[in-house]
Amino acid sequence: MFNSEQFCNYIIKPSLEKVNLYSAGAETLLLGTACAESRLGTYLHQVNGPALGVFQMEPATHKDIWENYLNYRSELKSVVSGLVPRRGWGGNNIPNDSLLITDLEYACVMARLVYRRSPIALPEACEWRTASFVWKDVYNTHLGAGTVGHFMESLRDCSVIT
Repeated sequence: MFNSEQFCNYIIKPSLEKVNLYSAGAETLLLGTACAESRLGTYLHQVNGPALGVFQMEPATHKDIWENYLNYRSELKSVVSGLVPRRGWGGNNIPNDSLLITDLEYACVMARLVYRRSPIALPEACEWRTASFVWKDVYNTHLGAGTVGHFMESLRDCSVIT
């Protein structure tokens, strides 16, 4: 498990600043997402499931972001493409989803894009309860097994809140 302060300082903030998508609310939401989804890096591949990386993004979601979001936003696509190492490209001009495990910067930006394409507003900094509802509605969705309670408990488990 990563230290939450270091994860914010060395992964979330610089990754999102690089693609001009940083805000304190986005940092709050992504830290909470990493806690809820993988216990802040305890799991890098979903047990009995397809989700990958610290943010536990499913390959289908990863592909959908490229095909149905980035392909229609050329400037953002260019910036995000710049994060992908040469060896990271797969078929159909979509990066290999294995980067969600091996490249924290890339995984962070892809998780941010899940929230970016939603009309639901980001929480304010450290508004954990609001972040839990945004995570459930946008990232975990009504189909997911996660709950607001799980999100809040994961913050305690990851020593983000007491």
